[in-house]
Amino acid sequence: MHEMALCEGIVEIVEEEARRRSFSRVKTVCLEIGALSHVAPEAMKFCFAAVAARTIAHGAVIEVVELPGVAWCMACSRSVEIAQRYEPCPCCGSFQLQVTAGEEMRVKELEVD
Repeated sequence: MHEMALCEGIVEIVEEEARRRSFSRVKTVCLEIGALSHVAPEAMKFCFAAVAARTIAHGAVIEVVELPGVAWCMACSRSVEIAQRYEPCPCCGSFQLQVTAGEEMRVKELEVD
């Protein structure tokens, strides 16, 4: 379950921002998680609650914006949406796809007091 380590990294980001911007409480952490990132949004919510206890992010709500996987098909020269790696192009059936989006996971924004 690598989500626990990812949540520890998110708490570090939140604490660093709190020091830089002088806020005392985090109400919401909004994450962008790509469909190809191998990160389970529900596991992130569960792990974040455990990792954030006794930190500035204690009690914060995790909001997840799920981003689609996108690839460039070299055979038909189109940008196509894919659900997972190594699947064929939904337009032409080619497997010559270059992933262009959907692998990311990032803190998009924080709602703070």
